[in-house]
This record gives sequence, structure tokens and C-alpha cells, in this order.
Amino acid sequence: MTFKSPQTLKTIAELIGAKYVGDENFQIFGTNEIHRVKKGEIVFVNHPKYYDKALHSEATIILIDKEVACPEGKALLVSDDPFRDFNKINDHFTGIQTFETTGNNLSIGENCKIHPSVIIGNDVKIGDNCMIFPNVVIGDRTVIGNNCIIQAGTVLGGDAFYYNKNAEGYRKMLSVGNVILEDEVEIGVNCCIDRGVTDSTIIKKGSKLDNLIQIGHDTVLGERTLVASGAMIAGCCIIEDDVQVWGQVGMASGKRVGKGAVLLGKTGVNRDLEGGKTYFGSLAEEFREYLKKEIKLKNL
Repeated sequence: MTFKSPQTLKTIAELIGAKYVGDENFQIFGTNEIHRVKKGEIVFVNHPKYYDKALHSEATIILIDKEVACPEGKALLVSDDPFRDFNKINDHFTGIQTFETTGNNLSIGENCKIHPSVIIGNDVKIGDNCMIFPNVVIGDRTVIGNNCIIQAGTVLGGDAFYYNKNAEGYRKMLSVGNVILEDEVEIGVNCCIDRGVTDSTIIKKGSKLDNLIQIGHDTVLGERTLVASGAMIAGCCIIEDDVQVWGQVGMASGKRVGKGAVLLGKTGVNRDLEGGKTYFGSLAEEFREYLKKEIKLKNL
């Protein structure tokens, strides 16, 4: 999530009531999660297991629950509850809107056909020649390219499934990112594409999605990706260009599938997969190896 204007270390520290380590005029440009964070942004960490990863990430400002040695060129925000304060920063600069009224600051291109029942949030951009069917919900900050088709009942920009467990139960991480559909994307009936927590969930140019598909937060689908019905792709995944994902594939969070791979129906992806190969099985393996194993079992 990028601030509309740069903030200072002191300003953010005062907002959340945290101690800071570094120059009070240190500029901050936004917040982000560890897998997408860039220079000038805040990342949070609240467990010693991940201190080193956060401190040596691209992040320039680390929101942390203990004062530690600060790497050169970076700054710390020391908080008793970084998860809470990360939410507080995001809510302050972006805010969570409802659909009580028609969204503000809309941009809709030429020759679009949008059914009257479609619900559109704030700061949404829709390109030219798009068709959006009944009962679609388009959340805040969604960007839709040219020549896109979104079938009935689909939700673009639902909340991320992201919670922090503590003694009282589960705390929700506010989702202030967005969804981006590039040109020539088609989304089927009753699909759910969650917005990023602080960044974007992206469906790249020319990709086609069937019905009843879930795409988790901050996931990126490459160009010309095909996804068949019932596929469930968790958050923070990277699917490269020209991948085919067939029905009821399940993909664990944070995994990568290489260019040109084929995931046959009901494949379970629990690890990174190389491109240019075909996979099958509840724990994905190359299809030829799977068939060899099946033949051996039958011949026992």
C-alpha cells in the first residue's frame, strides 16, 4: 500500500505510539508484506524466527516487537504489538469502505456493457470494451483492463484470508491492496479473487478463468494462464505464463509454478514446480513418473 504522500519516521511513530530508531525525518512511502516489500516501505515482524528475514529484506523500515541492532540505512519502529499497529497504519491511510453508496472516483472506458445490478466500490478503473454481467461485485481500487469479460456472481476484491492467533482468538489483518485484471482477461461465473493485503492480486494479460474458482490474496497469474472450474489457489502464489490449471487443483500458499506447466485435475501443489512439465497426484509429481508407479503397483 502506497501512501498518497510520503510520511516521516516520526509521524508514523506518533500515529501508532511506537518508539523509533533512526532519523526522525526518514521518509516512508508505504507498507507491504515481506514477499512484496520494496525500498522505502514498512514491513512488520512479531516473532524472533523471522527477525533476520525482515531486517535483511528490501524493507527500509521494520515494525518489530523488540529493539534490536538496526541495519545500516534502515530504521525501526518498536511496538508491543506490530500486527495491531500494521493494521492501524493501513486503516489510517486507506480505510476499509462499505458498499452503502455508489463508489467515488470511478473511471469507466468506452463501449462497456455493465449490468445495473453490478456493485462497484471506490477508485475503480475499468478499461474499454468490457462486459460485466449481473451481480458482480467490484471492490475498492480494482483495476480492469481493456476487453475483459466478468461473468455473473463473481467478486473481485474480497478480503484476504489472513488472521493472527492470540489468547483471545483470531485477529483479522485488514486488506488494503487491490485486484488488477490486465487486458483480454475473462473471469467465469461465481469466482472469488481476493485483493492483496497491501499489494495487488494480479491476473495478467490474456488469462482465462472458468467458474467457481478461488484466487487468494497477492497471487499473480501469468499471461495466457488457463484455470478450469473448481481450482483453489491460495495466497502469495506465483503462476508463470502459459500454465494450464485443470479442475479442482489445490495449491498451497507461497508456491511457484514455472512457465508452460500443466497441472492435471485434482493435483495438489505443496511445493514449487518446474515449468514445461505435466503434473498429477495429491502431492504433485511428474505425470510420467506417476504412471510408472501405478503400473508397478498393478503388477505386484
